[in-house]
Amino acid sequence: MELNKQMQAWGESRSVIRDLFEYGLQRKAEIGADKVFDFSLGNPSVPAPPIVAETIAKLQEGDPVALHGYTSAAGDMQVRHKIAYYLNKNYGLTVGAQHLYMTCGAAASLTISLKALCLPGDEVVVCAPFFPEYRVFVEAAGAKLVQVQPDAATLYPDAEAFAAAITAKTKAVIINSPNNPSGVVYPEWVIKGIAGVLTEKQAEYGHDIVLISDEPYRELVYGNVEVPYILNYYDNSIVCYSFSKSLSLPGERIGFILVGDKMSEGAKVYAAICGAARALGYVCAPSLFQRVVAEALGQTADVSIYRYNRDLLLDALTEYGFSCVQPDGAFYLFMRTPEPDAAAFCERAKKHELLLVPCDGFGTPGFVRISYCVSTKQIENSLPAFKALAAEYK
Repeated sequence: MELNKQMQAWGESRSVIRDLFEYGLQRKAEIGADKVFDFSLGNPSVPAPPIVAETIAKLQEGDPVALHGYTSAAGDMQVRHKIAYYLNKNYGLTVGAQHLYMTCGAAASLTISLKALCLPGDEVVVCAPFFPEYRVFVEAAGAKLVQVQPDAATLYPDAEAFAAAITAKTKAVIINSPNNPSGVVYPEWVIKGIAGVLTEKQAEYGHDIVLISDEPYRELVYGNVEVPYILNYYDNSIVCYSFSKSLSLPGERIGFILVGDKMSEGAKVYAAICGAARALGYVCAPSLFQRVVAEALGQTADVSIYRYNRDLLLDALTEYGFSCVQPDGAFYLFMRTPEPDAAAFCERAKKHELLLVPCDGFGTPGFVRISYCVSTKQIENSLPAFKALAAEYK
């Protein structure tokens, strides 16, 4: 049988993150779960806030047929009204339900948006470090991924490199803040800089360039750090949001696309979003959880646990001699490897039952990602293994 070779290739070259996770399950079965220190997957370890269970219980008291039935393709209208009201109140926006499309999480939001926007020959610019699946999403939409290296000191997009990457072929730019894998949050001046470059390039090339903000970690920030809302800085913006991390609901696959209300030809863009979702089979996001998240807007899981984990792990690894980026958000540590080959370092870490993700696929060789959204006990138990690993490089 002749198959789609690209799809077959993607299926055979599995995500390094998922491969590590599967390896971890195997090792846990062999030697015991308490002896394997799996830091591979960004799978929240903190329970969902009580409002989630309370809302599910309350909803189950109603008509079960209506509760589990289809909503409109774009999502329940009342749910979208509630989300629009929340966004307007909290971020000073002026959006309505007609600008929102409910989706099966951020991955669906991104794939739908890219499918709606991209034509063959288009380019999509991403800022390293970036989630590796961006490459799959962009290429599946028929476009070419162009990556911009960050400033080495801050991990913000390098201003000159970013401007140089925007060409007449650029259809969209994807940013991710708080960032996976670094935990870096782009401050307002960075967002203004990106918006300024794109505004100039639109005028230069005579066509719109869309800024897509991938935001599954928006609420996972520490201290007084703020995450600017891009619709306030650049009109041709789309927000791809997921409740997976903020509410600890990754397996429920629920999020939304927000098309900026000031976007040039926004009605056409929204129609293309609807058409792309239809073509990809993503209409009608999970109806129960559409209604759950509408009642949980502004709520989060206990972020203080992630902050404690971050400080515990960061302090220990720094003491052992490792060099880590200070994360202001998300739940990842971005650590420079003491040898140039991050994959080789991760293989050596496996001998200590430490499962770490090499970041070559994130566009940043020489680094690993460590997901600290695990139990605090796992981190505490893993510290002797990290210390022993560090000693091998001294």
